[in-house]
This record gives sequence, structure tokens and C-alpha cells, in this order.
Amino acid sequence: MNLEVPKKFRPLVNQARQVAENVFRPISRKYDRAEHAYPVELDMLAAIMDGMNDGTLGEGAGAGKLKQDKKKADGIVNSTNMTTVLGLQELCWGDVGLSLTLPRQGLGNAAIAAVANDEQLARFGNKWAAMAITEPGCGSDSAAIRTTAVKDGDEYVLNGEKIYVTSGERAEAVVVWASLDRNIGRAAIKSFVVEKGTPGMEVVRLEKKLGIKASDTAAITFTDCRVPAANLLGSPEINVDQGFAGVMQTFDNTRPVVAAMAVGLAKAALDRSRELLKEYGISARYRTSIKNSSQIEAQLYRYEADWEAARLLTLKAAWMADNGMPNSKEASMSKAKAGRSANAITLGCVELLGSLGYSEDELLEKWARDSKILDIFEGTQQIQQLIIARRLLGKSSAELR
Repeated sequence: MNLEVPKKFRPLVNQARQVAENVFRPISRKYDRAEHAYPVELDMLAAIMDGMNDGTLGEGAGAGKLKQDKKKADGIVNSTNMTTVLGLQELCWGDVGLSLTLPRQGLGNAAIAAVANDEQLARFGNKWAAMAITEPGCGSDSAAIRTTAVKDGDEYVLNGEKIYVTSGERAEAVVVWASLDRNIGRAAIKSFVVEKGTPGMEVVRLEKKLGIKASDTAAITFTDCRVPAANLLGSPEINVDQGFAGVMQTFDNTRPVVAAMAVGLAKAALDRSRELLKEYGISARYRTSIKNSSQIEAQLYRYEADWEAARLLTLKAAWMADNGMPNSKEASMSKAKAGRSANAITLGCVELLGSLGYSEDELLEKWARDSKILDIFEGTQQIQQLIIARRLLGKSSAELR
């Protein structure tokens, strides 16, 4: 097994690290304190990233370039999914909230890239798209969505409310999950692209959050909001046999992306903790067995092993997507492991550093707060474990709840 970063991706990874270190880190605390303030420093950076993406053969740096081929590739391929997780891992080493705030790099863009047809890609490919799934009465169970979409001629009429929409106020469009017929259940769930300014769509509030404060998180209502039928992503037909699979394919792309964010954040906490501990005469001695190490050293070894497992699961899920392999189980495994590990590692590093880790003198306390969302959005820890169990046991969602 060759686990090195492919040579063709190294310039992109290095560029992402430079952005994280020289752009994100210096303004990280500023926008953590100024929640809902737009990071204007990112506008020029977004234009540079667009150029980086457009200058490649689809192997861009952002989530917006994700695409999962349905046919198995000839030979081994390292492509868009791999570059996305490698790039975002580095960016989130700098700051997760700022990474989520980069224009045209949103999870809605990943949803569009995953299932849009060529005409839709031409219309929406260059727009910054958020993703709206969660509702007041519908969290982890996406099939319980109550927002409706009723066909009326060449349009769909949307009614409902979405909460916790990342970049919901700043994005140019929102990918909205809605039901064509709530009596049918999950098979009737479809996704629609609703452009900003569409009558009937209103951002009603911005949420105050524990972490990722640089990223705006909005609540949006849809009241008789008319959307062109051509904005429905995927097939408009309700296929009971296929069920929820068409819409859920989006998650097979985006869960490894969130896992990569967690891997990058955990790496930041580990790197900074090692630097600070070294100043106090504590450094890892990898030739010494864990039994003969100090408690702090032993705990760092455990965290590093946990981080490495999360990183490898994330790379595997992305690699499978690039090579046309079904990766639903592996996507959930990477998301579950990385989300849980990032939360444990960042909180553990705060504990190891004591007052230094808990104060605002260091970013460690911020990273601990930021890490929690990575274990929640795109499916909680419990939902990921349920999906993994279904895949391992060959059970349907009706058979194993």
C-alpha cells in the first residue's frame, strides 16, 4: 500500500497549507469574536481558488468540484474526491469556520456536482450554494422532512422551514430538501436549487453558536416559494423501489469531506500541543514504550493513533468514490471516526495544557469548541453507526431503526 500523497496533488496541498497558515490563522480569533461578520479577507482568496479549480481537469480544491462517477474506473484513480479531502484537511488545520465560509466551496455545491445534469451544472456550477436539510422537527432523520414541494405547471411550490443552514445568508443559492408527497415517505424526498432573492424565501434569523462562529448559520422559511421545475436535482419521478438512494448519494460525497475537516482540526490541536509541551521539557520519544512514558506522553501517543485511524478511513472513503466504488458504509465510518476523534483530541489537548489550553491566549480552546459540530452535522455519531450497522448486516432502514 502506497499511503503517500500523490505527487500531482502535492502543490495543491502545499498551497492549502499556506492559506491555512498565512490567511486563516492570523484572522481566526478575530472572526471567532465577531460572530456573523463577513470575513472580507476571503474574497480575493476565493477568486484565487476558482482559478486553481478551473486550471485543472476537474481536480479542484473545493467541495464544489466533487463528482462521484457511477462507473468503475479503469485502473487506479486519484481524482476530485481525494484532492478535496486533502485540501480541506489542510485548510481546516487553519480554521474550520473560515473554510466553511469560502465562496463557492459549500456543501450545496457538492450536492449539485453529485447529481446535477449538464444543463444544471452550467447554470449553477459557478454559484455559491448552501445546503438546507435540517428542520425544527427533523434532525438526524432526514426522511422525516416536512417541507413540501407541490408541482404547479412548470414550477414547484415550496413551503416549510429549514434551520442550521451553513452559509444560508451569504450563499447565492440553497439546495433545499423537500417532499413531493409526504404520504409516500422517504422515496418522495427530492432536492431543489432555490436562488437567493426568490420570492417566498426568507432568512429569518442567524444562529449564535458554540463554535465555527466565522461561518453564518441561518434559519430560512419558504412560503409559497415558486421554483422552476428545471431546478429539481436528479429525477423528478418517485421511485419507491429506489427509495431515498438518489438524494442520499450526496452524503456519500460530503461525509468524507466533513471527516477531512475533523482530521485537519485534530491535527492542529496535536501540533500545537506538542509545541507547547516541548517548551516545558515534555516531548514525544517514540523509541520508548508507552509503559515507560509519562502520562502526558502516553496520552499523546493514543491521540496520534486515533488521529491516524481517522485519516486513513477518510482517505479510503474518498479513494473509493474516485474509483466508482459504492462507499456509503466507508463514508459513514470515516465521518463517525473522525468526528468523534476530533472532539476527543481537541478536548483532551485542552486538558493536557491546563490553564494554557483553556484560555484565549491559545487557539486550543477555540478548536475544542469548533470540533463539536463536526461530530453532529452531515449526520450525528448515532446515525452514522446505524448506517454502518445496516450495511454490515444487510438490513434496510425499515428493518433496522
